[in-house]
Amino acid sequence: MNKSWNESARSSLKSANECNEYFEGSAFKEFHFPIKIPLEFAERIDKSDPLDPLMLQILPKEVRASEGFFDSPVADEEHSPVKGLIHKYPSRVLLIATSVCAIHCQYCFRQNFDYVSNDFLKNWPAIENYLMNKKRVSEVVLSGGDPLTLSDKKISKILNKIEIIGHIKTVRFHTRTAVVIPSRITQELVDMLNKTKLKVVFVFHINHAREVSDEFMKNVESLKTHTLLNQSVLLKGVNDSAKVLSELSSKLFESNILPYYVHLLDKVSGADRFLVTDKRAKEIYKTLQTLLPGYLVPRMVRDEGGYSKRLVL
Repeated sequence: MNKSWNESARSSLKSANECNEYFEGSAFKEFHFPIKIPLEFAERIDKSDPLDPLMLQILPKEVRASEGFFDSPVADEEHSPVKGLIHKYPSRVLLIATSVCAIHCQYCFRQNFDYVSNDFLKNWPAIENYLMNKKRVSEVVLSGGDPLTLSDKKISKILNKIEIIGHIKTVRFHTRTAVVIPSRITQELVDMLNKTKLKVVFVFHINHAREVSDEFMKNVESLKTHTLLNQSVLLKGVNDSAKVLSELSSKLFESNILPYYVHLLDKVSGADRFLVTDKRAKEIYKTLQTLLPGYLVPRMVRDEGGYSKRLVL
């Protein structure tokens, strides 16, 4: 009998001891950002390779001061007129739907975010009032945390709240959960999204082709009536080659997912080991353009922490 997605989420490695027992010979230690690795994701890691690209994303390292790296590198707080809402761009807002993620990635730019005071539902009356008065806003991005760690019932309630605001036409899910725990794409979720009057967009977060399981490819097929995109982060040792990024784009396209962005690293404290220099990033991107048709080449961007993303090329 297959596990439910909730059972899969609970079946996670959450301590250095558990990880060192599972990944024999590994050197996990516990630092400020808690360990969380679903077994479904852990099973895709090559235990014999200490430099496995999936392993490197979730292996904690001690945080040391590094010039140019900050606790809040994208300045979310400076663009939060209402707690639980981030408004950087005129036509769309981002809602902090939850503080929970299915997996803890060590390069996460929100690992120091104040989720307690940014509780989305607690602040909903103020958020609703704000959105009612912002007629230019036509899209709501559900982020966090990861919105797909919420139950289908809670997601339904959120969609109902958004639908009340007439000038909002699109809801976008930013999610990694669907990739690391593919069973999260439930029939109930699919039916709910097919019924909403909102245009639905998924932006998955996948960095390497080996993250894409057969189960994910099968389950994501049920979302094919919606817009399916992917964003990656360029990470040293993980996907910092044109070949790896090309393989990822091709794998995504097998599931009708289009590459959207490849982000340069947000310089969050403790993530300096993942940094790819601008010079190297541009070299990778130029080569990538020769390997793929244009529609499979993601845009390489940097979040400037202000009102726009800057194209690197």
